[in-house]
Amino acid sequence: MFEKLYLLGFSEGGWAAALLGAAGVTLVLSLLGFVLGAVFGALGAAGALSAKRIPRALASAYGTVFRGVPDLLTIYLFYYGGSVALTAIARSFGSDGFVGLPSFATGILAMGIISGAYQAEVYRGAYLAVEPGQFDAAKALALTRMQMLRFVVVPQLLRHAVPGLSNVWQLVLKDSALISVIGLVELMRQAQVAAGSTREPFLFYVTAAGLYFVIAAITGQAFRVAEDRASRGLAR
Repeated sequence: MFEKLYLLGFSEGGWAAALLGAAGVTLVLSLLGFVLGAVFGALGAAGALSAKRIPRALASAYGTVFRGVPDLLTIYLFYYGGSVALTAIARSFGSDGFVGLPSFATGILAMGIISGAYQAEVYRGAYLAVEPGQFDAAKALALTRMQMLRFVVVPQLLRHAVPGLSNVWQLVLKDSALISVIGLVELMRQAQVAAGSTREPFLFYVTAAGLYFVIAAITGQAFRVAEDRASRGLAR
């Protein structure tokens, strides 16, 4: 294998630039999917904590469906279901043929909705972990609802949520490899292309694993820093 390491170089015949570019696509895709998931997760947690029955039922259904259905199936349903709908709309305007959704945007949406179902549980648990006395103290200080959220609830909620969000991030990063099934050339897909072109699957899959590890290690350190900052002032 070592005599084939030139395939990982930047010279002619090397795949380093393509692999690093695909790793960048994987990182951006995962970040955007995670951030979108934070929005869905916050809405899901708010619904689950609501005193009203309909928001609670919707939040429960959202979490049950997208945590229970395989992630790959969810991606397929979003891509092909959305493409069918888009094709039908295009045909109503006189267009012929199949109109597919952009794979990158579809991947972000699918990963956002999937990760949001998990983040909702993280946020809900973190909210319930905030001591009830904190809410009483905020009311005693006559804080408005927005002030209470900003200065009391959110800082303490994040303190409890960051470890769980770190786990969800790892899930999102690994799920990004599934987006290749709808045509996006991310790290896993680029490794497959390189392996097929050079007939060196072990070399490129090991390289892809190494790049995933680097991304996971760097982002994991970022979450550890965030956890330390959120826990400032507390006894360890």
